[in-house]
Amino acid sequence: SMVDLTTLEGADTPGKVRALCAKAVRPDPADATVPKVAAVCVYPDMVDVAVGALRGTGVGVASVATAFPSGRAPLEAKLADTRAAVQAGASEIDMVIDRGAFLSGDYLKVFEEITAVKQACGEAHLKVILETGELVTYDNVRRASWLAMRAGADFIKTSTGKVSPAATLPVTLVMLEA
Repeated sequence: SMVDLTTLEGADTPGKVRALCAKAVRPDPADATVPKVAAVCVYPDMVDVAVGALRGTGVGVASVATAFPSGRAPLEAKLADTRAAVQAGASEIDMVIDRGAFLSGDYLKVFEEITAVKQACGEAHLKVILETGELVTYDNVRRASWLAMRAGADFIKTSTGKVSPAATLPVTLVMLEA
Protein backbone atom coordinates (compact mmCIF):
# COMPACT_ATOMS: atom_id res chain seq x y z
CA SER A 1 0.00 0.00 0.00
CA MET A 2 3.06 2.27 -0.24
CA VAL A 3 4.02 1.33 -3.79
CA ASP A 4 3.09 2.90 -7.12
CA LEU A 5 2.52 0.86 -10.25
CA THR A 6 3.84 2.74 -13.24
CA THR A 7 3.59 2.66 -17.01
CA LEU A 8 5.56 5.37 -18.76
CA GLU A 9 6.10 4.11 -22.26
CA GLY A 10 5.50 5.80 -25.58
CA ALA A 11 3.32 2.85 -26.57
CA ASP A 12 0.91 3.20 -23.61
CA THR A 13 -2.74 2.82 -24.57
CA PRO A 14 -5.97 3.29 -22.64
CA GLY A 15 -6.32 -0.51 -22.53
CA LYS A 16 -2.86 -0.95 -21.05
CA VAL A 17 -3.58 1.72 -18.42
CA ARG A 18 -6.93 0.12 -17.49
CA ALA A 19 -5.21 -3.28 -17.13
CA LEU A 20 -2.57 -1.73 -14.88
CA CYS A 21 -5.31 -0.13 -12.79
CA ALA A 22 -6.99 -3.52 -12.33
CA LYS A 23 -3.67 -4.96 -11.18
CA ALA A 24 -3.24 -2.01 -8.79
CA VAL A 25 -6.53 -2.81 -7.08
CA ARG A 26 -5.88 -6.56 -6.99
CA PRO A 27 -2.10 -7.13 -7.30
CA ASP A 28 -2.40 -10.88 -6.78
CA PRO A 29 -5.69 -12.27 -8.09
CA ALA A 30 -4.99 -15.56 -6.27
CA ASP A 31 -4.52 -13.88 -2.86
CA ALA A 32 -7.10 -11.32 -1.72
CA THR A 33 -4.97 -10.49 1.35
CA VAL A 34 -2.37 -8.69 -0.79
CA PRO A 35 -3.14 -4.98 -0.33
CA LYS A 36 -3.86 -2.69 -3.22
CA VAL A 37 -1.13 -0.27 -4.23
CA ALA A 38 -1.03 3.41 -3.27
CA ALA A 39 -1.25 4.82 -6.79
CA VAL A 40 -0.92 4.26 -10.51
CA CYS A 41 1.52 6.59 -12.27
CA VAL A 42 0.95 7.55 -15.91
CA TYR A 43 1.70 10.30 -18.41
CA PRO A 44 -0.64 13.33 -18.21
CA ASP A 45 -2.65 12.31 -21.28
CA MET A 46 -3.61 9.03 -19.57
CA VAL A 47 -4.66 10.51 -16.21
CA ASP A 48 -8.36 10.64 -17.12
CA VAL A 49 -8.29 6.95 -18.14
CA ALA A 50 -6.65 5.96 -14.83
CA VAL A 51 -9.00 8.15 -12.79
CA GLY A 52 -12.01 6.54 -14.46
CA ALA A 53 -10.68 3.02 -13.94
CA LEU A 54 -9.81 3.64 -10.28
CA ARG A 55 -12.87 5.64 -9.18
CA GLY A 56 -14.05 4.42 -5.78
CA THR A 57 -11.13 2.03 -5.20
CA GLY A 58 -8.99 4.20 -2.92
CA VAL A 59 -6.03 3.90 -5.30
CA GLY A 60 -4.62 7.29 -6.27
CA VAL A 61 -3.43 8.54 -9.62
CA ALA A 62 0.01 10.06 -10.00
CA SER A 63 1.33 11.66 -13.14
CA VAL A 64 4.78 12.54 -14.35
CA ALA A 65 5.01 16.07 -15.64
CA THR A 66 7.58 18.77 -16.39
CA ALA A 67 9.16 17.12 -19.44
CA PHE A 68 9.68 13.68 -17.92
CA PRO A 69 12.27 12.16 -17.94
CA SER A 70 14.66 14.91 -19.09
CA GLY A 71 13.26 17.88 -17.18
CA ARG A 72 14.28 20.04 -20.15
CA ALA A 73 11.45 22.28 -21.31
CA PRO A 74 10.38 25.89 -20.86
CA LEU A 75 8.76 26.56 -17.49
CA GLU A 76 5.47 27.49 -19.18
CA ALA A 77 5.28 24.01 -20.74
CA LYS A 78 6.10 22.36 -17.41
CA LEU A 79 3.35 24.32 -15.66
CA ALA A 80 0.80 23.56 -18.39
CA ASP A 81 1.69 19.86 -18.17
CA THR A 82 1.23 19.96 -14.39
CA ARG A 83 -2.07 21.84 -14.49
CA ALA A 84 -3.48 19.51 -17.15
CA ALA A 85 -2.65 16.42 -15.07
CA VAL A 86 -4.15 17.90 -11.90
CA GLN A 87 -7.25 19.08 -13.75
CA ALA A 88 -7.71 15.54 -15.11
CA GLY A 89 -7.64 14.19 -11.56
CA ALA A 90 -4.04 13.40 -10.61
CA SER A 91 -3.53 13.56 -6.85
CA GLU A 92 0.27 13.55 -7.20
CA ILE A 93 2.67 15.12 -9.68
CA ASP A 94 6.09 13.59 -10.23
CA MET A 95 8.51 16.28 -11.38
CA VAL A 96 12.07 15.74 -12.63
CA ILE A 97 14.56 18.51 -11.93
CA ASP A 98 16.48 20.14 -14.77
CA ARG A 99 19.84 18.48 -14.16
CA GLY A 100 21.52 20.66 -16.78
CA ALA A 101 20.60 23.78 -14.80
CA PHE A 102 21.60 22.12 -11.53
CA LEU A 103 24.97 20.91 -12.80
CA SER A 104 25.64 24.38 -14.27
CA GLY A 105 25.22 25.80 -10.80
CA ASP A 106 21.91 27.50 -11.58
CA TYR A 107 20.35 26.35 -8.31
CA LEU A 108 18.01 29.34 -8.23
CA LYS A 109 16.41 28.26 -11.53
CA VAL A 110 15.85 24.74 -10.19
CA PHE A 111 14.45 26.10 -6.92
CA GLU A 112 12.11 28.51 -8.69
CA GLU A 113 10.85 25.80 -11.06
CA ILE A 114 10.07 23.47 -8.17
CA THR A 115 8.30 26.30 -6.33
CA ALA A 116 6.25 27.18 -9.41
CA VAL A 117 5.30 23.55 -10.07
CA LYS A 118 4.33 23.10 -6.42
CA GLN A 119 2.00 26.08 -6.75
CA ALA A 120 0.54 24.66 -9.98
CA CYS A 121 -0.16 21.39 -8.13
CA GLY A 122 -2.81 23.00 -5.96
CA GLU A 123 -3.96 20.28 -3.56
CA ALA A 124 -1.99 17.53 -5.33
CA HIS A 125 1.25 16.29 -3.76
CA LEU A 126 4.56 17.02 -5.47
CA LYS A 127 7.25 14.36 -5.76
CA VAL A 128 10.57 15.73 -7.00
CA ILE A 129 12.78 13.24 -8.83
CA LEU A 130 16.48 14.11 -8.63
CA GLU A 131 17.85 11.63 -11.21
CA THR A 132 20.79 10.98 -8.92
CA GLY A 133 22.72 8.96 -11.51
CA GLU A 134 23.33 12.21 -13.40
CA LEU A 135 24.19 14.31 -10.33
CA VAL A 136 27.63 12.63 -10.17
CA THR A 137 28.61 13.34 -6.53
CA TYR A 138 27.08 12.72 -3.11
CA ASP A 139 27.47 16.43 -2.37
CA ASN A 140 25.28 17.20 -5.38
CA VAL A 141 22.71 14.64 -4.25
CA ARG A 142 22.60 16.22 -0.79
CA ARG A 143 22.36 19.74 -2.25
CA ALA A 144 19.58 18.72 -4.67
CA SER A 145 17.70 16.96 -1.86
CA TRP A 146 17.79 20.02 0.37
CA LEU A 147 16.94 22.33 -2.51
CA ALA A 148 13.89 20.24 -3.47
CA MET A 149 12.61 20.01 0.09
CA ARG A 150 13.12 23.74 0.72
CA ALA A 151 11.29 24.54 -2.52
CA GLY A 152 8.19 22.63 -1.40
CA ALA A 153 8.55 19.00 -2.43
CA ASP A 154 6.27 16.68 -0.47
CA PHE A 155 8.55 13.76 -1.38
CA ILE A 156 11.93 13.33 -3.03
CA LYS A 157 12.85 10.36 -5.18
CA THR A 158 16.16 9.04 -6.46
CA SER A 159 15.50 8.45 -10.13
CA THR A 160 13.19 7.98 -13.06
CA GLY A 161 14.47 4.49 -13.72
CA LYS A 162 15.38 5.65 -17.22
CA VAL A 163 19.04 6.49 -16.44
CA SER A 164 21.79 4.23 -15.13
CA PRO A 165 22.83 4.13 -12.39
CA ALA A 166 19.43 4.71 -10.85
CA ALA A 167 18.85 4.24 -7.12
CA THR A 168 21.84 3.01 -5.14
CA LEU A 169 22.11 2.36 -1.42
CA PRO A 170 24.72 5.10 -0.81
CA VAL A 171 22.62 7.71 -2.66
CA THR A 172 19.53 6.61 -0.76
CA LEU A 173 21.41 7.07 2.51
CA VAL A 174 22.51 10.60 1.51
CA MET A 175 18.91 11.50 0.67
CA LEU A 176 17.60 10.01 3.93
CA GLU A 177 20.20 11.96 5.89
CA ALA A 178 19.14 15.17 4.11
